[in-house]
Amino acid sequence: MPLPPLPVTTVGSLPRSPELLRALKARRRGDLDRAGFDAVADAAVRDAVALQTAAGIDIVTDGEQRRDNFYSFVAEKLDGVRAMTLAEMLDHVEDKAGFERLLATLDVPAYAITNPTCVGPLARREPLAADELAFVRGLTDAPVKVPLPGPYLLTRAMWVPELTGRVYADKEALADDVVAILRAEAEALAAGGATVVQFDEPVLSELVFGRGQTRTFMCAALAARSDPEEELAFAVDLINRVAADLPVRTALHVCRGNWSRDERTLLSGGYAPLQPTFDALAVDELVLEYATPRAGAVVDPGAKALGLGVVNPRTDEIEAVDDIVARIRTALDVVPLDRLSINPDCGFGTFALRPMNDGARVDGKLRAMVAAARVVRDDPAG
Repeated sequence: MPLPPLPVTTVGSLPRSPELLRALKARRRGDLDRAGFDAVADAAVRDAVALQTAAGIDIVTDGEQRRDNFYSFVAEKLDGVRAMTLAEMLDHVEDKAGFERLLATLDVPAYAITNPTCVGPLARREPLAADELAFVRGLTDAPVKVPLPGPYLLTRAMWVPELTGRVYADKEALADDVVAILRAEAEALAAGGATVVQFDEPVLSELVFGRGQTRTFMCAALAARSDPEEELAFAVDLINRVAADLPVRTALHVCRGNWSRDERTLLSGGYAPLQPTFDALAVDELVLEYATPRAGAVVDPGAKALGLGVVNPRTDEIEAVDDIVARIRTALDVVPLDRLSINPDCGFGTFALRPMNDGARVDGKLRAMVAAARVVRDDPAG
């Protein structure tokens, strides 16, 4: 299906229903088998696709309904990975007091977020998302986006020296296996008919805003080098090894954190310090947040396309269509219409137990994006 100018999509996740949250918890406890969980999750994905279709979204996702969060879900798919809550990780990290202070400062309940921790040699036991894609393609003829955790994010998340160091000599050795797994998955998604494969790398912003010192909600931040430039070069190498020359449109999502509605706990700063990194990346599109003033002015993505964030997933207010139109027109001063798409700043349910909004507000925000895109399509010059 051809895409219209200014296509509208999401970053990926949507809130989970109470039934699905109960099923996710039961599945993790071992009280619900795979077939029982899939029955609940299938219904949730149908609802997620129906919500997007009714709102007029051009490129749909499955809402990440089967995932407990945007990166730890890989623990169910890979050998050698254990999903651990932040509370469980406290038993293993060396700086326990510092980790507890981090959780308290950033408004993160230790039970609400899980991390995929490497405890053995990595191996792809089953597809990470190819089965999700196949199910969605059976529901709709619309183009489909599939989000995946990026290789830099996964490497940092998985590397917990006290556990991973027993298996891999260093973070670079772990990264080699992460890259191979994600590359194979992206190729499978391309073969399965995905329109867009999006890699999520939110912690890139932490490196430049915190100059290597700021720690986010992800214990992954504990594994960063002290030199931000060295760490960014490492990230570029991993992302390009996964994304370069894939036979599918590739996107990279970077934000400032999406774990709390308290904006004071989230990072602030424009994307300009990341511009050299963006220029070096072998991806087709940058998916960036711009609805929050913490994101600064729109940066020139160069030859890449830009996924423009125009609604904030963390606010109760449903953005006015005229305000979204104004944001789009401002971006058009920097990016041509044929290289611009529209999306929320981040997911609406990045972490299953920490949704940023409810279904009614999500629906309103999606519809506002679609209405604004249609205004600009009908009159690009304004």
